[in-house]
Amino acid sequence: MTQTTVHPRELTQSVPTGRLVADGITVGYGDEPVVHDVSLCVPDGKVTTIIGPNGCGKSTLLRTLSRLLSPSEGSVLLDGAPIGSRSAKQLARTLALLPQSPLAPEGLLVRDLVGRGRHPHQRWFQQWSHGDEEVVTEAMRWTGILDLADRPVDALSGGQRQRVWIAMTLAQDTDLVLLDEPTTYLDLAHQVDVLDLVCRLNRERGATVAMVLHDLNLAVRFSDHVVVMCGGHVVAQGDPAEIIDAVLLQRVFGLDADMVADPRTGIPMVVPRGQKTRG
Repeated sequence: MTQTTVHPRELTQSVPTGRLVADGITVGYGDEPVVHDVSLCVPDGKVTTIIGPNGCGKSTLLRTLSRLLSPSEGSVLLDGAPIGSRSAKQLARTLALLPQSPLAPEGLLVRDLVGRGRHPHQRWFQQWSHGDEEVVTEAMRWTGILDLADRPVDALSGGQRQRVWIAMTLAQDTDLVLLDEPTTYLDLAHQVDVLDLVCRLNRERGATVAMVLHDLNLAVRFSDHVVVMCGGHVVAQGDPAEIIDAVLLQRVFGLDADMVADPRTGIPMVVPRGQKTRG
């Protein structure tokens, strides 16, 4: 297995090219930087996952890529131009963000929440159209929630709610989708269900996806590209099967583990070494 872990400074020497690019960004809250001098490109047409230990800056980086946060240094470029040069509505027609643990107003129906994805496409003189209705219906059908359309969102299970939020993102009709920990608080079966849906969004709808995940095995299984963060820096990025190995896991996570091939798929799996397996 080829190790491609790179010193953080080496990753910022040249600016990558692509639709969504971070160019030497430093971001923080107040005077305390959380993300330090990061440059990366979100590969077009692929599923990218940002991983790293708690507090390393994963969500801060994703929020900056979506323009929710502004860097104190560097810039985020969308289609070659600073992301701040677009109006909020123009940006929402291009890029969709599903934040961590989103909340819907109490009693809001599923179809109404999904319909909010159409707001960026509406004008003051045309608030709702038959075309909007068709897009919303198709988004619900595609995510398998059409039968939930008239139920309140707060009456659904966690997995169902995540499908509703993804349907809203789909109704927004963008080809760039950012997801901040979309599997939080879900059991394993629902995590896999949601990530299968994310991969379908990429494979069948052509969306470029960037997301934050905590589970290393899910990140390896469902990603084309991973970005590994530690201490606010990007320390490795690339094909997960090529860059994630025992040395990287120890360095970044302090985790003593082996990498073994899944007996069914051949995809590498992280197997932590417990006390009984250490020798």
